[in-house]
Amino acid sequence: MIFFPKSVSPKVKLLLRKILSLFLLSIAAKAYSQSANHGGYANYVNTQIGSKGKGHGKHEQYLEAGYTFPGAMSPFGMVQFTTTFFNEDRGFVINQMSGAGCEHMGNMPLIPLDGDLKVSPDSMTTFNPGFKILRSVAGYYKSSSDQGVISELSVTTRTGMGRFSFAHKQGTIIIGTGINATKITDASVKITSPKSFEGYADGGQFCGSPANYKIYFVAQFSEPAITSGTWEGARLRSSDKTASGENSGVYFTFDTRVKKKILYKVGISYVSLENARQNLIVENNAWNFDDVVSKTQSAWNKCLGKIEVSKPADATQFYTGLYHVFTHPNIYNDVNGEYMGADYKVHKVSKGNYYTAFSNWDTYRTQVQLIAMLLPRETSEMMSSILTFAEQSGGGFPRWVLNSTETGIMQGDPTSILVANAYAFGANTFDLAKALKVMRRGAEDPDTKSQKELTRPMLKQYLEKGYMHASMMLEYTSADFAIGQFALQAFQDSILYRRYLKRAQSWKNLYNPQSTWLQSRNEDGSWKPYNHDWRELSYKGYFWMLPYNWKKLIDTIGGKKVAEKRLDEFFSKLNANYHEEWFASGNEPDFQVPWAYNWTGQPYKTQNIVKRIIKEQYANRPNGLPGNDDLGAMGAFYVFANIGMFPVVPGLGGFSLNSPSFDVVKLHLAKGTLIINGGSSDKAYINNLKLNGKSFNSTWISWNAIQKGGILSFNLSDVPNKTWGAQTEPPSFDY
Repeated sequence: MIFFPKSVSPKVKLLLRKILSLFLLSIAAKAYSQSANHGGYANYVNTQIGSKGKGHGKHEQYLEAGYTFPGAMSPFGMVQFTTTFFNEDRGFVINQMSGAGCEHMGNMPLIPLDGDLKVSPDSMTTFNPGFKILRSVAGYYKSSSDQGVISELSVTTRTGMGRFSFAHKQGTIIIGTGINATKITDASVKITSPKSFEGYADGGQFCGSPANYKIYFVAQFSEPAITSGTWEGARLRSSDKTASGENSGVYFTFDTRVKKKILYKVGISYVSLENARQNLIVENNAWNFDDVVSKTQSAWNKCLGKIEVSKPADATQFYTGLYHVFTHPNIYNDVNGEYMGADYKVHKVSKGNYYTAFSNWDTYRTQVQLIAMLLPRETSEMMSSILTFAEQSGGGFPRWVLNSTETGIMQGDPTSILVANAYAFGANTFDLAKALKVMRRGAEDPDTKSQKELTRPMLKQYLEKGYMHASMMLEYTSADFAIGQFALQAFQDSILYRRYLKRAQSWKNLYNPQSTWLQSRNEDGSWKPYNHDWRELSYKGYFWMLPYNWKKLIDTIGGKKVAEKRLDEFFSKLNANYHEEWFASGNEPDFQVPWAYNWTGQPYKTQNIVKRIIKEQYANRPNGLPGNDDLGAMGAFYVFANIGMFPVVPGLGGFSLNSPSFDVVKLHLAKGTLIINGGSSDKAYINNLKLNGKSFNSTWISWNAIQKGGILSFNLSDVPNKTWGAQTEPPSFDY
């Protein structure tokens, strides 16, 4: 109640009360706005970006879909508590990879239901809960089902936690312990009390191959259930305590007349049931959901705050891209240090963490450089992990690791490039000598394997004849160049460097002077048709897949004007599928091509095309990514494109420049802060540039020049400056 002196007239009192009420409402609105952003950078993230496709059919969803998920995870965490891209109506799963392009993992789907359970959930595909997302930011997810059940999710590194609010007198939570995204063959669960259960399940498949993992889980509820039971297939088994096999699970029904909110938490391990229990005790031994959210968002703020931009509240896409960068690889060891090795034996990490989920064919191009710059200690632990995996799996590098398995997906020798890139951009506290040894073994011994997969298929023909399948071979030549750079930088071994530099020039054997394109050759040396042997991209895209020697490539086809014309035609469209002959924003093999104009003498065209890609191919909406995020590869592309520098050359610490998108960017590096001033989301063209106050007229800047911090000051314009950066040749390495 607001009191006034008697002398104040009723009309004035009414007017003053209205003014005061409006003032208080404005204060409340401001306070609400601040509280909504109290989580800092974590609350600038929109985890829904990339979680939908753009309307293609089921078999073409990969074309313009991010395959990301909207639920909760911690930076590089073991647990992802979320709906999935592939079947969101199946509920909230406990493990999922961000941006992987085929069904995988998705263990322990959970659905909260209003009322009791009357029929078996079977495969959990008939409930159609209709989750409507109310909030989804880094570390926290909230949705409402068609029945009005509110679901809130968060995580620690190795545990998931949920808070489910029911509207009526009973609520049921079902968990498909014998269900995942593919097909489970081995699963078992036991209800251990009216408020707990535990068990295990296998991993099903990944892209058609066995996933070869077993996940153990220990789960608890905050309240005892009034009834519980299990199911196996179509049979609902009320009051039973155990279940096993495919399409099995448990359910718990609660009296929610008084306590409307039911809390749930689960610890997981890929080693043992006891380790899952220990992970839960150590990381989440209380029932404080809000505290879990707060701590996880603090971890995200620490990571995301490694890059500050002006007006961060308007930078949702940027911070979501950076968020995706920090989702993988994942911590794989339990709190006691144990993990399941690549030899399928239990090992114990001696220092730091052991990581898995390496999509190296994708991430060597962008993501590893960024995390090496920002988190060199963690990145070094990741490189140690992949070296350990090689040792345990037969001596060779894997290409694509899921948990303890080399899946053999994709091609080339991407891990050699990944490790070389990590070192080149600041992660250097792993065993460098061991790394070079593993690199060389895979590049020199055709029989080198990781588990059942050859590190370099067709290596014998490549070494003996200098040609093979074109796209695979171009990956090998990039790996050879990166190995040479690693030998030179880490060991000053110029002899080994030149040997691998020479091998990297084998791409010249693929150049067909009649067609003026790169082509595959048969074993006898004859040319294959121009469109043979290209992996997820056309021959016109793969033509630029040797950025370590673009100058020689450009000279080979007739010089800069010819190359410029070829690039202009290539960028006539920006959304090619795997077979169309223009630029594919949604796939990795041509990520670097927009910066090729910096080698043809038209840097202003790089500046323009990068701005076009940012504006036309990315958006702040669920279908806002042009293709699979691929465990942070696309997120890193977006981040680099917006800060104005891109790591084009494999194994070489440095960047090809474009115009940044923010007025101020601060990168907090291990040895200092790099400040980038003068960017704009609208002005595309670099008029001039200064490094630490001195004029800088090159499109290439080395990592050494900025790794200790500094100031890059851009002056941008709406009008192209066709002379800036055009006179200084960026690096190119011929033999």
